[in-house]
Order: sequence, then structure tokens, then C-alpha cells
Amino acid sequence: MTSNRTLSIHQPEDILGYIPHMLGYWPEDSLVAITMQGKVLGATLRVDLPKLGSLQARSYFADQIRNFLVADEDANGVVLAVYTDTGWADGSVSRQAMPLLEALQFSLDEVDLSVRDAWLVGSDYWRSAYCTNVECCPDPGLPVDRIKNSRLSAELVYMGSSIGPSPRSASGKPQLARPGVLDPLVLAAESRYGKQILSSWRSERFLDAVLAVWCHVLGRCEANDPLQPGVDAELMGFLRTTLRVPSWRDAVVVMAAAGMESAKSGAAAFGLLVEDSGDTPFDPQELGVPGLVVPADNVTSGGNSSRDVFTYGDVLLGMQPDMPRWSTLDALQKVLAGLCVDGESGVVPAAALTLQGWISWCKGHGSFAHACLSRAVAAQPGYRLAELLMDLLGEGTICPWARNAGTAWRGFKDTVA
Repeated sequence: MTSNRTLSIHQPEDILGYIPHMLGYWPEDSLVAITMQGKVLGATLRVDLPKLGSLQARSYFADQIRNFLVADEDANGVVLAVYTDTGWADGSVSRQAMPLLEALQFSLDEVDLSVRDAWLVGSDYWRSAYCTNVECCPDPGLPVDRIKNSRLSAELVYMGSSIGPSPRSASGKPQLARPGVLDPLVLAAESRYGKQILSSWRSERFLDAVLAVWCHVLGRCEANDPLQPGVDAELMGFLRTTLRVPSWRDAVVVMAAAGMESAKSGAAAFGLLVEDSGDTPFDPQELGVPGLVVPADNVTSGGNSSRDVFTYGDVLLGMQPDMPRWSTLDALQKVLAGLCVDGESGVVPAAALTLQGWISWCKGHGSFAHACLSRAVAAQPGYRLAELLMDLLGEGTICPWARNAGTAWRGFKDTVA
């Protein structure tokens, strides 16, 4: 969505209803912290609930959370939500959560980020962490349906937002690939293009053409014109072939995030490309892309000028550009999920899953990123980029874009206050 409306919060259920829409799924065993700028919600951070038995361990964890939240320089407050299914039956949920909440409150107070409120949320009930009044906070708590049916949640659904399954949920898996089997026509096209273009992976002319096709496809997706296997078999086979080449794979994701010029100049900087000349390396008519033209840098969404050229390393680490092209990255994530099928193995699904994992990491969705990368390694053991990104996640690194309220991805672009 691209509106600039302000969505009003009237009660705690609205904030708690906003969280799963922001994350894309209902959290499990998680701590969610949202900064506040006056009465406006800012950046959202979700982390797994730690198992901390000592005061020292809780203090260290709280300081780590604080260090992430202070990246929102305009924040002057924080709200917290603890998602847990432990302690509701015997009424100990508040007592169990309080040591962690106290450690967080103490650490955040040191940087003038006051905890405005905190809530405990389970599968069936939720309650204020601090309320002891049985009239407004009865035991064991209030029904979770009050969150799911809150006014703000209903408004977000009406505006097109949706909540998917948790990546750790036994009830479902994130939609990282299509169900069913690959269309034989797609496989035939992939095989044919593999013989036709893979040997020319160092060709600058081929790279330009590959990026032009991907740019066309992402533009289609942004215009809500998704690829259809039965109709776009040639195109899908071609796209799958390009994912087999690491340099093309990386150029595609850099183009989506930072623009055409960064993708082309970054590829040239590695010294892998060779200049060549000749006809277009494939027939655009066969792909359903007549009049194939390499676009100017400002054609794809995001607004970076052609003068803004960034290195692959800066883009892949989320350091540049200042604001990534979120709508194009969203489109890339959808296209990648449609190119493969569930349970597929090999280099192509490993590449598609890895890039989806990177995009999820950029959005601050660590659990989804881990799910994508785990499946990538399962599809192709030893897939290098997936392993490198898994190491990044294992170190607890949060993408710089996700740490800044002004650059973080939003499932919708409305202000919540």
C-alpha cells in the first residue's frame, strides 16, 4: 500500500493487533519491542525469548535490546509485548515474565526510553504485565480474539494487509515456493537456455540483457501481474537459468535494492566481465518481452538517482542506499517464491530461497530469514551465500535498514499513532 493515512490507536488491543501485521505473522515465544516517538509508533524489534536464569544474564540481554532500540534517534518511549504460552494455566505467567521486564525497564531508563506499557500474550489469553485489577485484567486474562478482532486489525485487513503462519509453527510454513510440481515446459525452457547462455556468464552484454528481463518481470509484479507457469513458461525457465550464475544472482538482488547502475558497476568492479558485441543473446519475443531495453536507473521504484552507485558489499550488508527500493524487493520476493516448488532440490531453489532469506533479513524478519536459509542449505548442501548469511544471523546482526525507523520496511506505509 502507498497511502499516507494515520491509523489511530485507541486501546492496547490495537497495538497488539498491529504487531502481527507489521511482522507478517503471529509471534511465538518472542519479545517484541516498539519504539514510540511521542504518540507515534516507530521501529519494531522481535527477538526470541531468552532463557535467562541469572540477573547478570538478564541485564546483558536487556542492554543488547536497548542498543538496537536507540538506533531510532527520535524515540522517547517503548512498548513491550511478551509472547509466551507458559504460565497461563497456573497463573504464573506474570511472575515468570517480570524479571525480564524489570531488567528491560532498568536498561531502557538509562537512555531515557521509558517503558510506556507491557503486555503478555498467549495463544488463548492476553493481559497487561503490570495490571493487578481483576475487574479489567481478570484471571487468566482477556480473550486473544479481542486482539485479532480489534478495530485497527480489521482496518489493516481491509487495506490489504495479511498475517501468515509463523516460520516455527507446526500448523503451517511460510510460502517460500509454489505447491505442486514444476511445469515440464518451464523445465524444458530452463534446459534450453542453460545450454544457450550459461557459458557466456562473463559477458557484459549478457548481464545487461539478464538485468533488463528481470527489471521487466519485477515491474510486472509491482503492477500486480504475476507470472503464470502455463503462460510464462519460457520466461520462468529463463529466470531460473539466471539464478544458476552467482554473479547474475547477486546483480539481480542489488538491482532490486539499489538500482540498475549499482548492479552493473558492482559486477564490473569484480573484474569478471568482458566486453563483447553482437546481437541480443536470446530472442525477447520468445520470452514475451518484445522490444527489450535496458532501463535507466530511475525506472525501477525507489527514487535513487543514477549518480547513486553503491558497491555490492554495502548493499548486501544493508549499509547502502539510505533507503532501499522496498516495493521492488517485495516484488522480487514474490517472483522468487513463484519460480520454485515445495521440496525441490538443487542450485535454483537454493538461490531463490537464499535471496528470499536476505530480503527477510533486510526487513528485520529474522525467523523468516532463518527458515529460508535453512531450506536453501537443505536444497543444496554447502550453498555458500546461504551459509554466509546464516553466520550473519547467528551473530545476531540486524540489518541497518531494519534498525532505523525511517528506512525500515513496513507491510503498509501508514503512520500508526
